[in-house]
Amino acid sequence: MLKHRLIHPEINAILGRAGHHAKILIADGNYPASSKKGPNAELVCLNLMPGVVTCAQALEAVVSAVPIELVNTMMYTTDKNDPYHLDTDPPVWDEYRAVLRRAGLHLKLEPIDKWDFYTAVQTPDHVLTIQTADQQRFANVLLSVGVRMD
Repeated sequence: MLKHRLIHPEINAILGRAGHHAKILIADGNYPASSKKGPNAELVCLNLMPGVVTCAQALEAVVSAVPIELVNTMMYTTDKNDPYHLDTDPPVWDEYRAVLRRAGLHLKLEPIDKWDFYTAVQTPDHVLTIQTADQQRFANVLLSVGVRMD
């Protein structure tokens, strides 16, 4: 019987095989999940309809199941000429901070430049992409699995 909140059988199986430093991408609805993934990554689609499931909901489930040591977000552009620019952190990042706090994790979001984020995802230690239907901009989050210390 599972004690954590994550009950998706395929995601649990992939996480059960993952080890220290394995990477888990929780991708928003705009992320090119079929073409921007590591050679060993499995793709699980949870995009039911726009906004269902969100990245924050997926994050809440994942952090209940595995130890996380690093949380990278995709950095937004501040270039006013870019149609996707933002002047401040995306609101979804506050949702992530709240999820991490509720989980008792003292981790900070560590943004990575958009193109470096894609490079970080395309490594052999990327084991899982959870494709959500989140419609928020810059909602992609890359997690690194830690070591269980208990």
